[in-house]
Amino acid sequence: MAKRTGIKKKIVKKNIARGVVYIAASFNNTNITVTDEMGNVICWATAGGLGFRGSKKSTPYAAQQAVESAMSKAKEHGVKEVGIKVQGPGSGRETAIKSVGSIEGIKVLWIKDITPLPHNGCRPPKRRRV
Repeated sequence: MAKRTGIKKKIVKKNIARGVVYIAASFNNTNITVTDEMGNVICWATAGGLGFRGSKKSTPYAAQQAVESAMSKAKEHGVKEVGIKVQGPGSGRETAIKSVGSIEGIKVLWIKDITPLPHNGCRPPKRRRV
């Protein structure tokens, strides 16, 4: 098999006015995904993908940079109004929400927390005998 070089897939610019921003803030990283209202992914960014490594990856500043990167890509596709769905307990969670609202030309319509909560949780480990 011959290796193909220099062939890139052309990025098609969509014209989507409304979108949904999913913020998944874990203890180690922050993922930002922008979708249309049907759930089709437009663009995404992560704190780790921007070059943050180790403990810096889980900081609020890294989450803010990830949001700015994702939203600049989303604005190229015509996104003007967004809803925000937040998931996870990470430190970049609040900062990410604030930085979506502060971006020029983007209007936040609603914010929703979709963190899964256990009804009764896992069975606890057996009692320790000493």
